Amino acid sequence: MLDEKGREQAAAIGERLREVPLTLVVSSPLDRCRETTERLLLPRSEAPEVVFDAAVGEARYGDWTGKKLSELAEDSEWKVVQQHPSAAVFPGADGEAMAAMAARAVAAIRSWSAVAKERGGDGATLLVVSHGDVIKSIIADAMGMHLDLFQRIQVDPCSLSVIHYTPLRPFVERVNDTGGSVAGLLPKPDAPTEGASSDAAVGGGAGA
Repeated sequence: MLDEKGREQAAAIGERLREVPLTLVVSSPLDRCRETTERLLLPRSEAPEVVFDAAVGEARYGDWTGKKLSELAEDSEWKVVQQHPSAAVFPGADGEAMAAMAARAVAAIRSWSAVAKERGGDGATLLVVSHGDVIKSIIADAMGMHLDLFQRIQVDPCSLSVIHYTPLRPFVERVNDTGGSVAGLLPKPDAPTEGASSDAAVGGGAGA
């Protein structure tokens, strides 16, 4: 369950997202994500549908579950997780390969993005509440990064990362955003409602 700080963080991001229309919310079924989802949706006058999907759930850490990081750092597998995560497999009968975790998470995000678009069109917004390694793997995929580089990405608790999926490719718009206005996430009044462009802005764009 969330501690006091976690509850405050969930409430804060919920307030930041209050004016962003959400087509669909998908959450990890783990308790802390369930509670985060509930709290961040509280400021909304009308709550969207929430789906709990194990495909965006935490990596299955097997025998590492519940152990202190200082203890895990002594494990020989720790260096593999840090330096070559695509080859890492968490020990124990319930342990999961990091590559498998990344594959299921990316497949889920793309599938749920398609569902959201079917419901809300090109302006649909999907909110996914998940865990650090899962979010990092989704960002890495969107950036075209190999999984072995995903440890370079920082994802803090209750941070906001934004990916815009188009027919050709995704665009990573925000990573590990922990404060400030989200007005730039709202569709522009003069933006086309159909046929979202897959082209990148020449020169980097003019900002939100």
